[in-house]
Amino acid sequence: MKHHWLILSALLVSVGGCASAPIDEVPANNESAARIAAAIANPDRSDADRERDARDKPEVVLALLDLQPGDSVVDLFGGGGYYSDLLAGVVGAEGTVILQNNAGYAKWVEKSLQERYIDNQVVPVTVLRSEIDDLQLAPATFDAAIMVMSYHDLYYYNPEHGFDRIDVSDFFAQVRNALKPGGKLLIVDHSAPDGSGKSLTQELHRIDKAFAREDIESNGFRLVATSDVLSNSADPRTELVFAKDIRGQTDRFVLLFEKQ
Repeated sequence: MKHHWLILSALLVSVGGCASAPIDEVPANNESAARIAAAIANPDRSDADRERDARDKPEVVLALLDLQPGDSVVDLFGGGGYYSDLLAGVVGAEGTVILQNNAGYAKWVEKSLQERYIDNQVVPVTVLRSEIDDLQLAPATFDAAIMVMSYHDLYYYNPEHGFDRIDVSDFFAQVRNALKPGGKLLIVDHSAPDGSGKSLTQELHRIDKAFAREDIESNGFRLVATSDVLSNSADPRTELVFAKDIRGQTDRFVLLFEKQ
């Protein structure tokens, strides 16, 4: 119960543009919290992922989605599968987890994904390699989609490394089409200074929280919850996120949207 109280007290909910209020005003879902805790405690997880738990707080972030056994989730630009692993534990063998990467992400993780998921056939994770202009996601299939530290890359341009100009509206139209009615979209990303919009995505791999909300809501989603569990007031938000002194400690925002 103490663990669940920590989850609740760390969350803030924001509905319909109203002022934020503690999510502990919402009835607790003990079963969801227990499934997340079990997924985190899975002894088959890697040491590297366990070390990441302390700074990524998955027990709080995943609680926002309120996933059920048998649900379907797509981990967009899921990289090496940190969140896909956890999602698999939450939705169970009867669920579906798609770990999607484009060329820009896949080049860094293909070997580890082959060893981790494809060779070992981890249920229910399926690795999908698809490009942004054609995500290859079936319509009305997913209960939720997540983008963790990757939303800003929709505005990052580096064709030599697999990041061409992106039609952001088309991307979100594909995601929205792939979600079931009422499906959720969870965004976690590195905060840029207030008012900077998307101007620092190229230089610092950061993006402004207010810009993110407006951008995503303009593409057919409604903000339904936020959390400050990954905020860090010590981060000036002016350094490259890969800089040695700030990597893994950036100020990050967490936004939960619902398909409209």
